[in-house]
Amino acid sequence: MIKKGIILAGGYGTRMSPLTKAVNKQLLPIYDKPLVFYPLSILMLAGIKDILIIVNQGQLQQFNKILPEGKNLGIKINYAQQKYPKGLPDAFIIGEKFINKENVALILGDNFFYGQSLTEKLKECAKLKSGAKLFLHPVSNPSLYGVVKINKKNKVLKILEKPIKYLSNMAITGLYFFDNQVVKYSKSLKPSKRNEIEIVDLLKKYNNKNKLSVEFIGRGGAWLDAGSIKDFYDASSFVAALENRQGLKIACLEEIAFSNRWINKKQIKSAIKFYGECKYSDYLRKLIKCICEYIKRWSGNNNCNCC
Repeated sequence: MIKKGIILAGGYGTRMSPLTKAVNKQLLPIYDKPLVFYPLSILMLAGIKDILIIVNQGQLQQFNKILPEGKNLGIKINYAQQKYPKGLPDAFIIGEKFINKENVALILGDNFFYGQSLTEKLKECAKLKSGAKLFLHPVSNPSLYGVVKINKKNKVLKILEKPIKYLSNMAITGLYFFDNQVVKYSKSLKPSKRNEIEIVDLLKKYNNKNKLSVEFIGRGGAWLDAGSIKDFYDASSFVAALENRQGLKIACLEEIAFSNRWINKKQIKSAIKFYGECKYSDYLRKLIKCICEYIKRWSGNNNCNCC
């Protein structure tokens, strides 16, 4: 069972400059919440409670304001600072002490995932005992991504970064699950031409040992790499449309934590006080009200002792 997760929230964010000259892109809003809430929600939906967030050097205080270090939301949040980007596998080298002898999940801080059956898939992936598993999603422009060619049995045949010639339309998303060999493998990687260690090279190491498997978000799901201005605002529009139509929030951390029985109503009320008067707090108030009404119906008692 994977109990630890890493959010890689560093990087220069050059594709979104000048917005990212003063603020880390993971703190910019996707509709009504900071971008970092979305990858954090994915780890929480997978049942992962021990989380390391890797940020740029000098930006730790910014993150601590919205996601304080320590035990919050029924989970434990740790931070590490990255001097400069060295490639995705560097997250495992930075997080070596955090990982220790455990298996670990990695999600990129600028990735957005959505799907009706996603929670079940995440919890299944978190049961990984050995090897590695990555999430794939079809794209119309595979030359912009790392892609994987698979056979009819979903066995990985080839992995290639931004192929010039068509190889497959199955893109590698920013969500991965690894066993505890990942640190050793990451340390053995040689830098590429752009002087970074590459995630595709790490995945190839697992695949060469027949220990790499894949999972799919599914046709009804969505994945966006919100690292460019267009994709960033596409994700924001997507969230706005769904939330306003359904009346439900995507990536409401307190709602996920309560559903997992990690926090109680008292802690939700503390969150409301922390956020202040805003639409997010209004949603949390509605959540508390729904909880009370459910308890009253279930118990047959008009008095809700949990308030």
